[in-house]
Amino acid sequence: MKIFVAGSTGVIGQRLLPRLVQAGHEVIGMTHNPQRKGLIESWGAKGIIADAFDREGMIAAIGEVRPDVVIHQLTSLSQWNLEDNARIRMEGTRHLVEAAQIHGVTRIIAQSIAWAYEPGDHPATEDVPLDVQAPAPRKSTIDGIVSLEHAVAQMPNHVILRYGMFYGPGTWYDANGVMAEKVRTRALPATDSVMSFLHIEDAANAALQALDWPMGPVNIVDDEPATGTVWLPVYAEALHAPAPAYQAGSKRGDCGASNAKARKEYGWQPLHPTWRTGFAQSLR
Repeated sequence: MKIFVAGSTGVIGQRLLPRLVQAGHEVIGMTHNPQRKGLIESWGAKGIIADAFDREGMIAAIGEVRPDVVIHQLTSLSQWNLEDNARIRMEGTRHLVEAAQIHGVTRIIAQSIAWAYEPGDHPATEDVPLDVQAPAPRKSTIDGIVSLEHAVAQMPNHVILRYGMFYGPGTWYDANGVMAEKVRTRALPATDSVMSFLHIEDAANAALQALDWPMGPVNIVDDEPATGTVWLPVYAEALHAPAPAYQAGSKRGDCGASNAKARKEYGWQPLHPTWRTGFAQSLR
């Protein structure tokens, strides 16, 4: 297939593009930074320059490529700017979907998150509603996700990958990431909030496999949702950092997510089934 990847040089994109090329697809990677075009081409893909916030530019880019599938991996997370990330989910997604519709593309695979569900007592399945009544500051993230998923659902054939919290090279949880620094300075307390993690290699593999998956949302998370009191000490130990302090309570909606659908119905098998071993392996 001819595949257009938006967000092709991010932590997922840079792992996904070589996989798509190796699988025999014709791959076009989009970037807004001309200096990264050569990087895309070094992976065996074609690079194209476009800005997701430029609607006409996106229409022109999709029109030039005429892909069979669009893969949406657009984020703005490297500087911890959640407002920018919400904007790219809203505006960037809308422009990408409109461009695809104008040029007759019918299939899209899009990145979402697995911690946007309503509060609950158990890891959320895909049937749990999104937390549309969330108060600020969570509301900004939820509004971005609701907008993204609504836009993507306008496509005749869509797969929404609700990813867990990324860890691995280049993420917030990398040895040089913002979370690692917080842990080293004991600025991140262990709480009762439940998190579902996902290694970025497993995120990229899921996006590749999703080319053949049924339509709709699916949680892509590892096998072991865990409270901060359980996972954070393991992460700190892998960093050779001090043990975290404990802070009672949890954040709204932090109940983790279930990967039963991806595993049992789609046959997805994570290479890193649990953060218990994944943290140490990724921080070597």
